[in-house]
Amino acid sequence: MKQPVTLSLLLLALLASGLLSLTIGSASLTVTEVWHALLGNQQNPLASTIVWQVRLPRLICAMLVGAGLAIAGAVLQNASRNPLADPYLFGLMAGAGLGATIASILLPPHMLSLALAAFLGALFAVALVFLVCVGKQWRKIEMTLLAGVAVSFMLSAISSFILYFAEPFAANKVIFWLMGSLSRTDWGSVGLIAPAVTVLLLVALMLRRQLDALLLSDESAQTLGVNPTRLRFILLLLTALVTACIVAQCGGIAFVGLMIPHLVRYFVGVTAVPLLLGCAVFGALFLVWIDNLARSALLTQEIPLGIITSVLGSVFFLVIMRKRRSLA
Repeated sequence: MKQPVTLSLLLLALLASGLLSLTIGSASLTVTEVWHALLGNQQNPLASTIVWQVRLPRLICAMLVGAGLAIAGAVLQNASRNPLADPYLFGLMAGAGLGATIASILLPPHMLSLALAAFLGALFAVALVFLVCVGKQWRKIEMTLLAGVAVSFMLSAISSFILYFAEPFAANKVIFWLMGSLSRTDWGSVGLIAPAVTVLLLVALMLRRQLDALLLSDESAQTLGVNPTRLRFILLLLTALVTACIVAQCGGIAFVGLMIPHLVRYFVGVTAVPLLLGCAVFGALFLVWIDNLARSALLTQEIPLGIITSVLGSVFFLVIMRKRRSLA
């Protein structure tokens, strides 16, 4: 009974946080005004416009991005048996960022959409990690981690090189965007990110037994009828898709996929179903409050989300590394 109760409490906290988040912003709204706006009552047309056109799509995007990154992190950690894997450390975020940077600066407008360019960049990162870690190297946690970090640094360096020679105004826009922000999200962003996150969650739930089998060993998974290489390829392809959609709309938001799965395993459970559902709800809740902090901490401007999550994630990463060293 512990898992359903914990998930129910997290879901209630997410709903309450969502309602409260709609009141936060430069225009002060009460919970009552927000509630009437959501119900369609036209008592305050300005409040309805603010809620439906600005804050609600941003809130839903925050939930989808948090859930998507957390689920992607859990899937990567199970697929590689690497507790330190996430889309950022695995190179997916850097690859998607490189693709989006090239599309934003080097290509003519509308020649290649940001989402497609980011997806191709994420696939390129996956291919590089696969080349390094193919075969038995998947068994070595340090190999997959180091390969992902190396790929991430290399692709980030290429992005920086392109930005260095780009027109200053365009480069500044891309740099701020790559730090991660929900300020430019709208209902179109919701329409792009929601299907990708939904597909990843549904496919991961359908493959829940195979995901659990990967935690044992490749030999044990094969005796259970699982093809580890094919399964990893499918999962990495889907996580690349989700990461690309998120980067294309919101930029780079690091370490969410590292932190949330570990917290969910501790508070909810380690098997695939509670892990995935917990990551979806907890990840959404986490990023909603990170976004609230980002747009309310300073009076005159927003703090990029990636800065806040990188600070928290770096500390979390060091704590995990210290624990693993003490247990070794």
